[in-house]
Amino acid sequence: MTNIAILGATGYTALELIKLLLRHPDAKITALTSREVTSPVDIVHPSLTGRISLKLENLSPQEIAARADCVFSCLPHTATAAVAPALLDAGCSVIDFGADYRLHEADVFKKWYGVDHPDAERLGKVPYGLPELFREELPYAPLIANPGCYATSAILPLAPLLKLGFIAPDDIIIDAKSGVSGAGRKPSQKNLYPECNEAISAYGVGNHRHTPEIEQVVATAAGIRPSIIFTPHLVPMDRGILTVTYSKAKAEDVTQLDVIKALANFYEDEPFVKVVTDLPSTKDVIHTNRCHITARVVGRRILTISVIDNLIKGASGAAVQNFNIRFGYPETTALL
Repeated sequence: MTNIAILGATGYTALELIKLLLRHPDAKITALTSREVTSPVDIVHPSLTGRISLKLENLSPQEIAARADCVFSCLPHTATAAVAPALLDAGCSVIDFGADYRLHEADVFKKWYGVDHPDAERLGKVPYGLPELFREELPYAPLIANPGCYATSAILPLAPLLKLGFIAPDDIIIDAKSGVSGAGRKPSQKNLYPECNEAISAYGVGNHRHTPEIEQVVATAAGIRPSIIFTPHLVPMDRGILTVTYSKAKAEDVTQLDVIKALANFYEDEPFVKVVTDLPSTKDVIHTNRCHITARVVGRRILTISVIDNLIKGASGAAVQNFNIRFGYPETTALL
C-alpha cells in the first residue's frame, strides 16, 4: 500500500485523480492540500460525497512527507518546484502535473514562462512521464514530469513517424481543439458560458507553452528536432482534445495503409494507444486513459488525427500510469 498526498486538490485534474485512486487497490489517499480552502473535500467536489472524508489542509512539505510516500502535485506552474526539493529530501516521490520539470533548459523555461526556474539544477534530469516512449526511465524515478495534454495528443502520433522516417521534420503544423476544462477551474472571462458556448476560438497562436515541450520531447524520442507551428483552439465541450498534424511525406509513394500499419506496429504492445482506420472522435475516449490515432495521406502531406480525454490521458490518468510504473504495480491498475 502506498500513501498518497495530492497538492492543489481543488481543480478538475485533482478531482479525476482522486476518483482514479479511490479504485486503486494499492493506493491510500492520506492528505489533500489547498492554499486557499480549508473544508471537507466533498464541499469543493460534491461528487465525492460519501466516498472520501478527508479535509483540505494547508500543509508544509514536512507535514506532507510525514503522511505520504508519493505526492501528486496539481499546483500552478513554478509552485511545485518551490516545494519539490523539500519533499524529495524527505524521501517522497513526486509526480508533477505542471510544467516545472518538463523543459530541459532554464533559459527556455524563462522565455516561455517569464520567470527564473526555482529549481533549475534538476532540469534535464527528470524523466518525462509518457510511458509509451520513455517507460524505461520511470521505475525508481524520485521525480516525474507529467506531460501536457496538448503535448501528449501531438507527440504520440508524430514521434513514431519521425523516428521511422515517414515524415520530414520541417514545416509540421499542429491544429488542436480542446474542451473548456483544459483551461482549469479558476474563473476567467473566456471560460464564462456566454463566451465559450456556441463558439470556437483560437488562442496562444505562435506562443503556446506546449510548443517547446512538443519540440523537445519529439526530438528526444525520434532523434530529430522538428520545426513546428502549433495552434490550439477552445471548443464548447467539457472535455476532450482532437489534434490534427500536417507533415510532409518523405517518400512519394507512401500510402495511408503504410502509415497506419507503421503506427499500429509501433504501439502494438501499448495498452492505452489504439491505432484505428476510422476517423476518431473525442467521444471514443472520454473518461478513459486511451489515445486513438489514425492517419491519412493527402497529396504529399501525411495527416494524423488523435483524440484523448484531456483530464485523463492528458493529465490524471497519465499520472496514475506513471505511479503504477514507479511503484511496481501493474500499469493498467485503476485505469481499465
